[in-house]
Amino acid sequence: MSRARINDVTLHYRYIPGDGTPLVFLKSLGTDFRIWDAVMAQLGDAVPSLCIEKRGHGLSDNGPVTMDLLVQDVAALLDHLKLPSAIICGVSVGGIIAQGLAITRPDLLSGLVLCCTGTKIGDTDGWNGRIATGQSDGIASMSDAILERWFAHAFRSTRLDELAGYRNMLTRTTASGYAGVCAAIRDTDFTAQCEKTAVPTMCIAGADDLATPPALVKALSDLIPNATFQILQDCGHLPCIEAPVSLADAISQIQAQAA
Repeated sequence: MSRARINDVTLHYRYIPGDGTPLVFLKSLGTDFRIWDAVMAQLGDAVPSLCIEKRGHGLSDNGPVTMDLLVQDVAALLDHLKLPSAIICGVSVGGIIAQGLAITRPDLLSGLVLCCTGTKIGDTDGWNGRIATGQSDGIASMSDAILERWFAHAFRSTRLDELAGYRNMLTRTTASGYAGVCAAIRDTDFTAQCEKTAVPTMCIAGADDLATPPALVKALSDLIPNATFQILQDCGHLPCIEAPVSLADAISQIQAQAA
């Protein structure tokens, strides 16, 4: 386990050194960076790989949360590690953070893989309701509904031990960290800035994703110059868990374009 003091919080990360263009993995709300393990296993350890736990999640500190801070945390950690421009792979809010990096620190990017995300996710009332419920009744009270959005029916009905593990991952997220990231998503809209993205980009949707449906991801792809778009069948909101082979193949395509 590695930690670094970044922007007045201690961030937990995992860095595997190697040769070539680094891969940086940014995760979703209510998870830790283990959601990327199966994808990383497919890709192997030949290239440098960095997984980051955002503030309020995993073993990283709590602290004030805004989208600007989440983006700045990633940028500052990449600077701290002295990594060259990387391929950023982000799922859900991780994909929003990746978009923020493309807008504010394009020097850090050589490619993007944006999974199950959009320039704006959800609406104010929905996020405010989730924040209020989490604070009053706890994250566990929302876990059934969240897992239904995360995973396709086949996963939820057949991979019960894994489902239980991901429920534990979700419900052990700190209430303040969860609420803070919900508010950051609520307050972010990168629609007007997305056309500035100038690196090879692939946008990936899960056909059964109830959180960021394929139409939302396609709209993101249409805004980014020369982006490609792919739908993964029988997959929900977290293709890094449900479809790691397909996602690793997509990352490899961006690696080839960015080389």
